[in-house]
Amino acid sequence: MKKRSIMHSGVRTLGQTGATRVRHVWLMELAAALILFGGTAYSQDSGSENGSLAQIGQKLSDPTSDVWALFTEFDLSFSGGDLKTGSSEVGGRMLFQPILPFPLYGQGPNEWKLITRPSIPVLFSQPVPKGVDDFTHLGGLGDIQLPMLVSPPTGNWLLGLGPTWLLPTATHNEFGRQQWGVGPTLVAGYKTKDWTAFVFPQYTWGIGGWNGKDKSDASYLSMIYTFAYNLPDAWQIGFNPTINYDATATSGNRWNVPIGLFVAKTIKIGKVPTKLLLSIEYSVVSQDKFGQRAQIKLDIIPVLHSLVKHPLFGGS
Repeated sequence: MKKRSIMHSGVRTLGQTGATRVRHVWLMELAAALILFGGTAYSQDSGSENGSLAQIGQKLSDPTSDVWALFTEFDLSFSGGDLKTGSSEVGGRMLFQPILPFPLYGQGPNEWKLITRPSIPVLFSQPVPKGVDDFTHLGGLGDIQLPMLVSPPTGNWLLGLGPTWLLPTATHNEFGRQQWGVGPTLVAGYKTKDWTAFVFPQYTWGIGGWNGKDKSDASYLSMIYTFAYNLPDAWQIGFNPTINYDATATSGNRWNVPIGLFVAKTIKIGKVPTKLLLSIEYSVVSQDKFGQRAQIKLDIIPVLHSLVKHPLFGGS
């Protein structure tokens, strides 16, 4: 794997062809960024409303909270490696992740919850290497990852534990594992009135499918690590990259370790509280052969009314 200096970017000038493929993604990033930085007027009707929006933004930074939301992330990625000697290959995708916490037992600070947040990747233009400096761009659906965590009442500590499931829904072989999978997942962290920090690892092993005898069973790690600091007027800054590890890859191609920075604001669009988050990430460790070098992410997270208001097993 290659380690890179933060001061020396691995992202090169984007060629005209790559820009054409992802211009619609850029437009979405730009439009939402304008909403993000121009959205203050929507959220300053009163001090009490700002306080409410700030609390919602803080809860959306906590993966064990009781807020239902439609997490939607738009990614613009820049990839390179030994297979790419020229400008970086650019890709675009959407990650749809509904956050659905079900109350199990108890209420308020004594509530147990089952938290489900399926991750559904929709790829608009994914660079797929065919050889050295020879790429095709494909679009379609990736594999769905479904973590299911039971979260007990732990005060300011964040804790959740359960299984994560791999569903082979990819529309191209290059987008998925061609097999089912299962493994453990965990949320562990801490929160105060000023900040929230946690790690959210998921490890998955393949348990069957049609990946073929020449392809190893899946064995991979995905881990979000997050720090969010609360600012006045429902603003936040922090970081939330995802570390990836693939045990089946060859040496030098197993790890991708990004670092980054985000700015976020929770506003009201109409009557819907919505968190907008814009982040930039750079991979200080990435795959030698071909992998992500940098990424721009835009998250749009509207809050939903809870569809399950009472604990499923009583305790109220």
